[in-house]
Amino acid sequence: MSQIGIALDLGTSGFRGQAVDLVTNEIIGTVLTARHPLPGANVMDHLNFAVDLGLDTAHSIMIATINQIIETLNVPNNDIKRLAVCGNPIQLSLFEEIEIRDLAYAGERKRKKLGIVSPNRDAKKLSARDIRGLALPADVEIYIPAAVKHEIGADALAMMVKSDLLKNTEIALVTDYGTNAEMALKVGDKIITGSCAAGPALEGQHIEFGMLAAPGAVHDIQPEENGFRCYVLNNDMTSVPGDLVDFTLPDIIEKGRANTAGITGTGVISVLYEGMNAKLIKLPKIKTADKKLHLGRNVSFNENDITEAGKAIGAIRAGFLTLAMEAGIELGEIQTAYMAGASGTYVNALKALQIGLVPPGVSKIYQIGNTSLAMARDIVINPENHLKLQELAQQLRANHCMFAESEVFAKAYLLELSLWGEGMPWDQYHKFNKMYGLAELIPPNPSAEIIRLYERDIPDLGYRGVSYIDSVGYPSSVKFSGCTGCGTCVDKCPEKALSISDADDFVISIRPDRCNGTACKRCEDNCPEKVFQFSLISFAQ
Repeated sequence: MSQIGIALDLGTSGFRGQAVDLVTNEIIGTVLTARHPLPGANVMDHLNFAVDLGLDTAHSIMIATINQIIETLNVPNNDIKRLAVCGNPIQLSLFEEIEIRDLAYAGERKRKKLGIVSPNRDAKKLSARDIRGLALPADVEIYIPAAVKHEIGADALAMMVKSDLLKNTEIALVTDYGTNAEMALKVGDKIITGSCAAGPALEGQHIEFGMLAAPGAVHDIQPEENGFRCYVLNNDMTSVPGDLVDFTLPDIIEKGRANTAGITGTGVISVLYEGMNAKLIKLPKIKTADKKLHLGRNVSFNENDITEAGKAIGAIRAGFLTLAMEAGIELGEIQTAYMAGASGTYVNALKALQIGLVPPGVSKIYQIGNTSLAMARDIVINPENHLKLQELAQQLRANHCMFAESEVFAKAYLLELSLWGEGMPWDQYHKFNKMYGLAELIPPNPSAEIIRLYERDIPDLGYRGVSYIDSVGYPSSVKFSGCTGCGTCVDKCPEKALSISDADDFVISIRPDRCNGTACKRCEDNCPEKVFQFSLISFAQ
């Protein structure tokens, strides 16, 4: 009788799952979701959604998507013996369906006033019967690894372990590049962790033609004699030469080996770098006739995309600057950088260094893949690994830096917003940097060594390969009294999450995975009859 384990990475921008043969430790197959199932563009949106609409609703939506993943993996349910999850504290708390409001309110006084008691987020072994709605036999073992503190969870622990940061004797930084960018700085025997809501641009979201790392995504761009060559992920999630394009015109100069469907976050970094290098971008403006950089006939990059990308880049640079100051070191003392996650794998690391996503003085950059899914797989294969993570979590709790409460981070991020959003000149940037007493931002090291460990963020997709779930979760429907069916809410939705499913009765269908949630509400704000009420939508599965 075969025995199968399920490994899950509950990422902020999407979920990843693998089925593992527990007898041979061979990976059977991989499933990726195109998005996160909850409304919202970042982890705080997901948290706000759960607080506003109820923990039970958020849990039901997430579990329905996990059930989708397990079904798509297409393994016999009765053969599944173990399931392990990895993710940040918010995602794991929603999975377990435990108190989340302590994560929403940073102040101890506020939590005490509301009677909020933080739940136990240590490593746990449960059964499938303990997870409401999970479509697995009741006795399947469920492993949930420990969190460090508030913002830092099992995914951050995973990147430290899988990167070999803990064994490195040099001053080193590891960062999981994504919507919720976790980072850890090791100085001697001391490790300081931090996490910043970088925003979704590094995952290709909030970008007009953005997409997650999937077939058809432009992940890099290289200049050639006659134009710019797009490098695109093919069906095996490996890089192939795509179309040769002219940034200034929506023309294809030469057809490539893969069609372009959109641009992922790493492609955004490359477009920014090449655009600035070609003098076509002068922050925050694009110097072309239509104020766009074209990646072919159907995909382009605009000035709003620059602003969104700048928020993410600025947050990460402010983050590692804050950790350096917390450790009492200069940025130039950080010698090694580890780049984790899909964005950290597919990005051109030298361009990321030049743009500001990596400490400027590093001599080595390691691109290490998806460490969260890798750790979940390690736990599935050997459950004792989740207890080892528990020991690490206990060691790190005393060295966590809350960026939300840091004056250094606030000042550094303000400068970044001025640079990317308002075009602050570099001499002014450095002047204010010095005035604020921040660590000096030195020029990037032009000769940093790049060590890319894997061609894909998930090195082994399994013998069945990879499957994608494009429509994540299940749509909700709502009918508002007084709705005239004008369609304004549909037209104004930036993520195309709405449609009118019944034109005669004016029933509106909402895809939660596309919806930006309470952080957006353009549907409600733009309703000419003022009858659209976001709070009345029932997202329950």
